Amino acid sequence: MAFDPNAAALEDSGVFGLPFDEASARVVLVPVPFDATTSYRKGAAKGPAAILDASRQVDLFDLDLGRIYEPGIFLRAPREEVLAWNAAATAWAEPVIAAGGVVEGDEALTHALAEANALSAKLDEIVHADVSTLLAAGKIVGLVGGDHATPFGAIRAHAERFPGLGVLHVDAHADLRPAYEGFTRSHASIMRNVLDEVPGVARLVQVGIRDFSEEEHETITGSQGRVVTFFDADLRRAILGGSSWVAEVHQVVSALPKQVYVSFDIDGLDPALCPNTGTPVPGGLSFHEATWLFEAIVRSGRTIVGFDLNEVAPGEDDEWDANVGARLLYRLIGWTLSSQGLLPPRR
Repeated sequence: MAFDPNAAALEDSGVFGLPFDEASARVVLVPVPFDATTSYRKGAAKGPAAILDASRQVDLFDLDLGRIYEPGIFLRAPREEVLAWNAAATAWAEPVIAAGGVVEGDEALTHALAEANALSAKLDEIVHADVSTLLAAGKIVGLVGGDHATPFGAIRAHAERFPGLGVLHVDAHADLRPAYEGFTRSHASIMRNVLDEVPGVARLVQVGIRDFSEEEHETITGSQGRVVTFFDADLRRAILGGSSWVAEVHQVVSALPKQVYVSFDIDGLDPALCPNTGTPVPGGLSFHEATWLFEAIVRSGRTIVGFDLNEVAPGEDDEWDANVGARLLYRLIGWTLSSQGLLPPRR
């Protein structure tokens, strides 16, 4: 049966209802359903499956980019070992989280923390290996988490292939803690681990940040320009004072190197768009502000070399988070393709 992009998606179709397999797709999405160290509300491990379901309701024609789907988009099935590691690491992490990460003097808690950290480290290695293999095969790779700890291996793989790249980090949180509740691979530590362990990342540019510790603020101010943070409060103050989102985004994009990796935590958006995410914070970007940010990167002549989307957590009877996540993902894929000359803007 010929594929009709204007027809309803079939129930067993691929992501966005598309017919591509991995070999024929230019963009390969790697799902990582892992959220073991989530410290407030769980659910991000269900994000990849929820986004897949919601993606089949997304109309495929885009006003700015046209047929985003034409170069091919494929979502892999999740690795069975990742599902097993998430279940095991979650069980190890639960008593540590309940103790607030204070494990000193408690042999059982110390062991549990070590086991959870070991499984998180194994996850980093398998993600790094998978993404590196796909990049070597000439694919554009996007990771779909899971909590925001999941893309460390993907960022590392991209930085090895594109040394000197910049990471555009959209998030409510700075994610610069050396560890959180004892977890060295915590969702709250992802960007600190990138700074410490991935020298190929030349600069970290953060947008939407509105929840951070004093220690994280000191990391930013002491980074000698390797971290450039556009705090949400400062962005809003500028706009309320007469600036525009377009003008502020120009400053953000100007801070980025020529090659960009986008790491997008859904809680960087206004929580009205992601009410079930693990750690929502008032404030944040609108949907159109986020997608204009992608567009501005491309129109500046920069290249988006890879990306991740994390922390989409569906509610029990509410598909809104996944609906927003799927549509944000489609636009991010579109502007990534456009930045690589594979999808010229229509206007």
